[in-house]
Amino acid sequence: MDRKLLAVALIVALGSFTVVLDMTIVGVALHTVSDYFDSSLSIVQWVTTAYILSTAMVVPLTGWATDRFGGRRLWMFAVALFTASSVACGLSWSVSSLIAFRVLQGIGAGLMAPVGTSLVARTAGPERMGRAMGLMGIAIVFAPVVGPVIGGVLVDLGSWRWIFFLNLPIGLIALALARAFFDRDRPTGAERIDVAGFLLLCPGITLLVFGLAGVSSADALTSPGFLVPTAAGSVLGALFVRHALRTERPLLDLRLFRNRTFSATVATQFLMNATLSGSLMLLPLYFQLVRGASPLESGLLLVPEGLGVAMIMPIAGRLVDRGKAGPVILCGLPMLVLGFLSFTQAGADASMARLVVSLWLIGVGAGCTIMPAMSTAYRTIDGPSIPRASATLSIAQEIGASTAVAVFVVVLDAQLRVRPAPDAFDTSFWLPLTLTLLVLVPALLVARSAAKHAARTAAKAAETTTPDENLANHPA
Repeated sequence: MDRKLLAVALIVALGSFTVVLDMTIVGVALHTVSDYFDSSLSIVQWVTTAYILSTAMVVPLTGWATDRFGGRRLWMFAVALFTASSVACGLSWSVSSLIAFRVLQGIGAGLMAPVGTSLVARTAGPERMGRAMGLMGIAIVFAPVVGPVIGGVLVDLGSWRWIFFLNLPIGLIALALARAFFDRDRPTGAERIDVAGFLLLCPGITLLVFGLAGVSSADALTSPGFLVPTAAGSVLGALFVRHALRTERPLLDLRLFRNRTFSATVATQFLMNATLSGSLMLLPLYFQLVRGASPLESGLLLVPEGLGVAMIMPIAGRLVDRGKAGPVILCGLPMLVLGFLSFTQAGADASMARLVVSLWLIGVGAGCTIMPAMSTAYRTIDGPSIPRASATLSIAQEIGASTAVAVFVVVLDAQLRVRPAPDAFDTSFWLPLTLTLLVLVPALLVARSAAKHAARTAAKAAETTTPDENLANHPA
């Protein structure tokens, strides 16, 4: 990558790392916040729920907003809002004020991720998409692994407020670098927002995520708190689909699904995000409830997964740009299967060395699957459609994560009621394994598309080669 693309990818990765880190780091401090404000955990839980809902609410707007205001301007606004509201969270004087500031923080986070991805995709172009996305992917996948560790250290050695103040220097650095390196883009400024689509899709996704986020046990599935919002969100989503297919410029362009590669990538991202988000809920609980680890120790035990991602992403990115996305994806999936299969047989006595290797395999498998699939999809999408494609992929990831965590919680809760903890977790780990097996179908389609694209690119390159170049390349 040249200096320009490297700078853009690193800056966006820095912002994405901060957002994903914040999502995971806060969970470590909820009990401390509850004690500090002398409030119940049911109320303090809204510190997380409000953030998730506000993030989900604004993601559908990012495609329109990028066209309307420009990617550079919108991304910098999102970083500034996220950073300022982080400081406000750290200065909160009550649970209510903390929840309110978390809503603002979630809005910044919801804008930042898809807009940043579209900026990198536009800068990279098809030829360098793999390396750029691979660099971003290290931050996105590594952050949930190190988040609990950093959160535990800050809470133990300092104060819960520092988990929010940590975002201030990172945000200021990201803003300064973006101002220096991001190209000034010209927003269209003329396109009107799809009001009907906004009134259908944004509340629909928010209600759906709200219903899923509230699931804490098997009993919750029959409660009005789950049934009403999920049903309402599903109905609004279905109405949006009908509206979008009849509108020339909808909030999300569902016509992108005519592209088979994009459709397969959305399915892959949905299932992979569900797999990883659900497993990141199960794994720390397994180490704590079955193996007796402390929260900090369980966070440290997850580091090998992040190391696996960090090790493979640069290699996978180079291979993707050389037309090898298909083989990379097909190598990653068996590693995921082996990693999760090991945990289905872990019990209370499996050696920690085996589990550490299994986590490393999961990290390598995830690094070989998520970003190579996304890079393949972006190669088949024209530039003006990238912002809306990024928003669609982000929504798929958001709903996949929320759905998986809800389902995993229900299964684990039901198992813990009737079986010993080791057996309950052995059964629950079949969920990420099953999702990984389901990923095989869309991932194979993405791999096939990547192979065809590589063949077409090679054929075009051969056609444009001059006779003199052919003679030089193949001397007698």
